Amino acid sequence: MSEKPQPIRVLYCSVCSLPAEYCEFGPDFEKCKPWLIRNAPNLYPDLIKEANAKEADRVTEQLQSTGISSDGATPSAPKEEVKRLPGGKIKKKEKQEVVIEKVVRNKRKCITTVKGLELFGVKLSDASKKLGKKFATGASVVKGPTEKEQIDVQGDISYDIVEFITETWPDVPETAIFFIEDGRKVPAA
Repeated sequence: MSEKPQPIRVLYCSVCSLPAEYCEFGPDFEKCKPWLIRNAPNLYPDLIKEANAKEADRVTEQLQSTGISSDGATPSAPKEEVKRLPGGKIKKKEKQEVVIEKVVRNKRKCITTVKGLELFGVKLSDASKKLGKKFATGASVVKGPTEKEQIDVQGDISYDIVEFITETWPDVPETAIFFIEDGRKVPAA
């Protein structure tokens, strides 16, 4: 007499509702990791090693923040704080610089783009009004291709804009202003 086959029990993730074997292909694998470590450690052994390494790093950071290193000695210099993004990537600190680019469209018409004024504490809406009045042209605040706001000014005003920016906003040094020419960043000074 043969044994009756038993039904297969499938473990479903409570975070993404996929079978645990398929969590890595789901939309929120990072959110599933803690649940997988607790409930399905045999499916993802690398996650347990990664979690142990992160825990060790966290304990070391806590010790260093209190002034004690992992070997018991006090550190000689404090480390600067690093911003971490999801997935463990390190966020780069933005350089304070103003980038001016002239974009030619329809062979004759130009748009001058000013990026980075907000890094110096300049309100972009006020800056666009001042640029529009100074150069007697249209100026507006728009979102650029990287989802950051920038000022688009109609016409080629690159000849006078550096002087205007440094006079109007003294916090912006001339050494922090760059032009983009032929795809390269060139200092304005």
